[in-house]
Amino acid sequence: MRERVDEQRLRQLVGALARVARRPVRIYLTGGSTAVLQGWRESTIDIDLRFEPEADELLRELPALKERLQVNVELASPADFIPELPGWRERSPLVIQEGQIEVRHFDLYSQALAKIERGFRQDLEDVASMLDDGLVESSRLRELFAEIEPQLYRYPAIDPGSFRERVDAALAGA
Repeated sequence: MRERVDEQRLRQLVGALARVARRPVRIYLTGGSTAVLQGWRESTIDIDLRFEPEADELLRELPALKERLQVNVELASPADFIPELPGWRERSPLVIQEGQIEVRHFDLYSQALAKIERGFRQDLEDVASMLDDGLVESSRLRELFAEIEPQLYRYPAIDPGSFRERVDAALAGA
């Protein structure tokens, strides 16, 4: 059984990856990792990340790091589950710079929409935290959803009408 991931373990993973990176790589964190670094919760069950560009030396290092740190790591981001939002890279804030590694939170608007689509209680609490902290504005989230809505046919697991209803429900109190 792997350990839950707190900020210290997350930073250990980044440091270890920085030691093997041979060229500049951006790591985009998402999900629980963002929540932990933002202080919304103490820990998460895994580290969801995306490398850009992909770096073989980092991918090869991940299995050993998972064992050594006893953490779960998943190569996943909102772009795997919903259409990419326009301008997501520019809205992805820098959180850690270490050596050749630049760590950013994956665009919080993308994360919010992916969490709303998924609809788990913890996800919706994270979205509420994003709104409460002013990291995501409800009007802009609605605009970005409207921009990707015509592309949802490319994601057969998503029912566009239900997704729109969940967005409206999540933002009703905002």
